Parts: sequence; structure tokens; C-alpha cells
Amino acid sequence: MTKTFVRSLLAGVAAFAFAANMAWASPDKPVIGVVVKIGGIPWFNAMEAGIKKRADQLGVKAFMVGPTSADPALQVRAIEDLIAQHVDVIGVVPNDAEVLEPVLQRARAAGIKVITHESPKQKNADWDFELASAKGFGEAYGKRLGEMLKGKGEYAVFVGSLTVPLHNAWADAAIAYIKANYPDMKLVGDRYGVAENVDQSRQTALDLMRAHPDLKGFLAFGSQGPIGAARAVAEQQQSGKIAVLGPFSPGQGKRLVHDGTLSGGYMWNPELAGEVFVTLGTMVAKGEKITDGTNVPGLGVVHPDGHNLIVNELVDLNVNTVDDLAKMGL
Repeated sequence: MTKTFVRSLLAGVAAFAFAANMAWASPDKPVIGVVVKIGGIPWFNAMEAGIKKRADQLGVKAFMVGPTSADPALQVRAIEDLIAQHVDVIGVVPNDAEVLEPVLQRARAAGIKVITHESPKQKNADWDFELASAKGFGEAYGKRLGEMLKGKGEYAVFVGSLTVPLHNAWADAAIAYIKANYPDMKLVGDRYGVAENVDQSRQTALDLMRAHPDLKGFLAFGSQGPIGAARAVAEQQQSGKIAVLGPFSPGQGKRLVHDGTLSGGYMWNPELAGEVFVTLGTMVAKGEKITDGTNVPGLGVVHPDGHNLIVNELVDLNVNTVDDLAKMGL
């Protein structure tokens, strides 16, 4: 084997590898990495199912990264890894919008498109999409709790953390609605950033019930908050006496709904959110324009507000719907 032949062979291999990489990195087959708040919980398991399903349908590569805890620093690290991998699109469900701003800026500087969810008005994002408007979602909860408590009694509010913009926007809307429509209801404290951890939400609920004997309700914004608060209510044998409302995984919460401990709530379909990450990511990677009237599968016809795409796709969680939703894998 001559040196000339070896050089030619190596050059051919290099050219093939380069061409293969370029083909894979082409706009027709973008690579999309989605960083969620925390891995291994039902809500984000359903989102991952949606990501995989839509990726298969569109013939693109998309995957989810789930940190081991709801720590913004772990999300930053995951995003840095995706930047190093030179993915085409990074999707994020932020734990702390402000903490992520610098790393998202670096991603965009590297030519990577950024899409967020549950973080309206996120800086350094190309698009943020929401399956529920913050005001409408929060007010729906405020109205439902007010009706359940007949306009009287103390209540507490949980959020995923004090730095999750959307959870706090929901809380703001719910509290404002209750103040305006049920003036005899009283908020205990301000709000507690425990609703992405079932044990912390349970313990906080127990502490609040002991400190406030007249507590009549929990609004828990974050998928683990309603579960933890409901477990605390059950432990104190207060089922049916203290209302617990919030978005939760139907499969995780159905038993608590049927025994009357978890009152219900509203949610959107996290599997659908996973699909939208891939759909929207593919569109932006291909350079498709998204303007007023554009039809985005999963969102429908959109009317952008800045870089926010907001629709209302609320699903009612109650004793009549929870089983069917759980059968869907949610």
C-alpha cells in the first residue's frame, strides 16, 4: 500500500465524515436538546414522551435533559453541554429565568436558537410558548378556590420557586382575583417556593396547618406541590375540610383525587408541550417565519406578543377526568 494511496484513503474518509456531519447538521434534520426543571417526575416524563413522539414524526433528532434536582446551576451546566455539542436548538423550562440569561446569550451567540416554556418574557430567547395565559390560568384557580371556600377562610400559596416567572405570575393573578372577588379570604404569609419537591411541599403544608388552625385551602403551582400538600392534609385527617388545588400529573394524583384529599385543578398537557418544543424548534432551525396568523401544530393559529406565543389549552382535573388523563400516560 503506497503512501499516496493511504493519503488518498484518509482524505476520502475525512471527506466522508465531514459530509456526513454536514448532512446531519443540515436544517432539514436539526438537533434539538430540551432542558427541563428536573428529571424523573411524571410531568416531565410525559414531556419527554412528547419530544420523542414528535421527533419520530418529523424525522429529526430531539432529546430531553432532566437535572437531578430543581437547581438553576444544574440547568446552566446542561445548557453549556448542549452548546459544546453544537446542537441547533436548545429548549428550556427554566427554574430561574435570570440565572439562565447569560448562558442563553452564549447559546444564541454560538448561532443556536433558544425556545423556552413556562417563562414568558424570557430574555435571550428566540421564542417562548405557553399553553395557558398567565392571567387566565391564575384567575381560574382563584375563582375555583373562592367558590370551594365560599369566600371565607385562610389559604396558602406554593410555587415551584420564588424565581420561576410563570408560577409567580399565576400566583399574582390568583391572589389578585381573590382579593377583588372574595375579600373575606386571607392569604397566609406570601408564597412558598417548594412546589417542585413533594417532601418539601408536604412538610411546609404540615407546618402551616399547625401554625394556622383556620387554614382552609392550598393553591400549589408546581407539579409536586399539590401532591405534597394533599398528603399532608390526609395525614392530619383534614380531607374534605382543607381544599388543595393545583396542576399535577393525573397518574400521580388520581388516588388522592378519588379519596377527596386533592380537590383538582387545571393543567395543560405536558406531552403536547414536548411536541411543541420539537415542532417549533424544527421550524426555527429551518428558518421558517412565525408571524401573526401562522399555524403552529400543537398551538394552532398564533398571534405573537413580542416573542411570546400564548394560547389557552386548559384541561380540567377532577374526579371525572383524572382516570382518562392518567391512561394517556400523564
